[in-house]
Amino acid sequence: MDGNIQEPLGETGTLQHLFSITELTREFEVTTRTLRFYEAEGMLAPLRRGRTRLYNQRQRTRLKLILRGRRLGLSLADIRVIIDMYDAAPGEAGQLTLLIEKISEQRAALAQKQRDIELTLTELRAVETKCHERLSELGEPNGSV
Repeated sequence: MDGNIQEPLGETGTLQHLFSITELTREFEVTTRTLRFYEAEGMLAPLRRGRTRLYNQRQRTRLKLILRGRRLGLSLADIRVIIDMYDAAPGEAGQLTLLIEKISEQRAALAQKQRDIELTLTELRAVETKCHERLSELGEPNGSV
């Protein structure tokens, strides 16, 4: 696609740029399979021109929000709720409030995982040290720490 595709009338009543699946996969560094997955999940709804999928600015923004939510570790269900809130009451304010709540929950979960990893690393170091000590006692060359 040449990037100059335009929808006759966008939501504002003016010509609107349409994005091909190739343009979006390149821009967001995702696969076509990823876009089709989000489409199958009902999170994206591209326009169809024959077999060609065309995405308007709204769909591009939804994809951006979906990918941001995934990077933040949110579930698809949470992402869907947050995105869908934009169009319904309480609108953007509710969407932002819920997003802040989800970010807080994700931060707490990641902090717990970080503590768990640190504990595991400490335990691994202790076991490794004991193994090296025992190898030294046995006179094995790999006994040095």
